[in-house]
Amino acid sequence: MTVGISECRCILVIGATAGIGRALALAIHDLPSKPDVIVGGRRKERLDELTKTSDRIKGVQVDVSANRAALQAFVKDTISAYPDLDAVIFSSGIQHMFDFKSPEKVDLDLLDSEIVTNYTSIVTLCTLFLPHFLKLSESDRPSFLIPVSSGLAFVPAPWVPNYAATKAAIHSFSISLGVQLSSTKVRVLELAPPLVESELHDHQGTTPALSKFWMPLSEFTEKAMAGLINGDTQIAIGQAAVGWEAHEKGKEEKASQSYAQLGKLFGQS
Repeated sequence: MTVGISECRCILVIGATAGIGRALALAIHDLPSKPDVIVGGRRKERLDELTKTSDRIKGVQVDVSANRAALQAFVKDTISAYPDLDAVIFSSGIQHMFDFKSPEKVDLDLLDSEIVTNYTSIVTLCTLFLPHFLKLSESDRPSFLIPVSSGLAFVPAPWVPNYAATKAAIHSFSISLGVQLSSTKVRVLELAPPLVESELHDHQGTTPALSKFWMPLSEFTEKAMAGLINGDTQIAIGQAAVGWEAHEKGKEEKASQSYAQLGKLFGQS
């Protein structure tokens, strides 16, 4: 029997000040189970705006691109303040266009920051939250790590090559993490959006063009919540589902089989 987030008592949404993260935080708040919702992000004024809407919405400032010590302090403080925390959604993300035909114009600092924000910070935070979630597992309580990848993890967009690569990395990591944790009560639910209405593209100047094609945020949120409530481990939506069906279907099962075979080979469970 699969278990979804409607079982959760307290859910942290990192990257909740805009777009997908904000919409998911508000939708989770409205679940009949009435979980507490912690909204995390860099912009305090937007966090304050959200916390004013309900006593069950709490705000925490966090910059996922901070150093490891700062992230460790953030996780420690969050767990201390909210010991019932049993789910984290990783929705922070940045996107930049790079043209490698003009390598002298490729900003390697921007490239590095995109990798940190979209990939390594999520791996770091998953690692730091896991001891708490594994303790919940020992007491038979389910918990959830929910990375947000993208349909570009399955079919890359060459104009945002590094962004697509970071999302492919998160997709691969999510499958591996879920397989490794399959004997515990910690579940990994990967959410893969298509092109969705958001502020992500504003700094690129591409919003007017993309807005003609993107999925409305309200439609995406409804479909994403259905998958999260159902406890689906791979939640690919809209055009992302087309890419997943064509290129990724069955990989999770194959990874699980390979892990089990290697476990037998090395005498591990």
